[in-house]
Amino acid sequence: MNTQFCKMVGVEFPLVAFSHCRDVVVAVSKAGGFGVLGATTFTPEQLKIELDWIDDHIDGIPYGIDLAIAENMPAKHETNQTFYSVMSRIPEQHYVFTNALLQKHGVNTISAHSELDDEEVGYMHDTAERLMDEAFRHPIRLIVNALGKPPQSMIDRARANNVPVGALIGSKEHAIRQVEAGVDVLIAQGTEAAAHCGEVTTLVLVPEVTRAIQKYGNIPVLAAGGIVTGRQMAAAMTMGADGVWTGSVWLPTLESEMSQALREKYIAASSRDTVRSRSMSGKTARLLKTEWTEAWEGPESPGYLQMPFQSLLSEAAQRNIDKSIASGNKEAMPLLTYAVGQGVGMLDSIKSAKAVVQEFKEDFLQATERIASILE
Repeated sequence: MNTQFCKMVGVEFPLVAFSHCRDVVVAVSKAGGFGVLGATTFTPEQLKIELDWIDDHIDGIPYGIDLAIAENMPAKHETNQTFYSVMSRIPEQHYVFTNALLQKHGVNTISAHSELDDEEVGYMHDTAERLMDEAFRHPIRLIVNALGKPPQSMIDRARANNVPVGALIGSKEHAIRQVEAGVDVLIAQGTEAAAHCGEVTTLVLVPEVTRAIQKYGNIPVLAAGGIVTGRQMAAAMTMGADGVWTGSVWLPTLESEMSQALREKYIAASSRDTVRSRSMSGKTARLLKTEWTEAWEGPESPGYLQMPFQSLLSEAAQRNIDKSIASGNKEAMPLLTYAVGQGVGMLDSIKSAKAVVQEFKEDFLQATERIASILE
């Protein structure tokens, strides 16, 4: 294809795959799409391992990286923060509530010094700067920031390394602000999307954003939110998008880092089995609706914590839930949740990432051929 985004990053089919799993990133890029590694949960040392592995297996094909450097997070500029130091600041009432929920389902409890390693916290800006240090040592072709305007250091470093900068946005106002800040690629993410999302649907957001930024020149827009098929990709591109940004469709793939229990929950879920909740990170995100999300909305809930406190609390709890299920405790299944978009209702089987890319291409072609036939 010949979109501005394709030219910018050197990809043939503008299907962007966001994944925390390096195997998915490599498989998608080698199949003709564009893999983007979600790196916020890594330490700088872990990121080096991941990117070295990608470089060794991707055959020089383009890929990108995504960081979630929150623009609006009260603790963002605190330095030398680790998992234990952040967890130790969580109020006791939140541990009491969480552990009562875990015990009810036969899951081991958590504490400020739980089984997770005492590592750096990627949400903090000092750690994020070190993540960028590592990212720019590798041949990345795109760096993306979620959760607000990228820090100026990301934009400056990207310019120096000739790497385009992307940002996720949920409104036309966000889009204008990002473009004026120097962002090169906009990911217009509708409310159908997994994880952090706004309230405007993808169908409305994409044309609204493309129209709002016309005066700034040819800024590529990637459509995101509920997109799991090639025909949805074709529809987005008829609305002005240069391609699509996808995440949920890769979660149940064979290469994904997801547990088998989560894969099965995704395949069984309908599009109505998701909910926008602050129970995972402290910011509004779309998750699988489970007893975990419902409990945090209930009358006994102590209320959500801000990021990164809610993030680390939930991460520790969900890891114990996953381990409990893996050991045979089926009573823990109702608590298991993770980010996923409304497109989950169209995910009906577990397949390879390469097969998903091929299905996107075939479905996209069929959709465009249908449009062509209508115009004859």
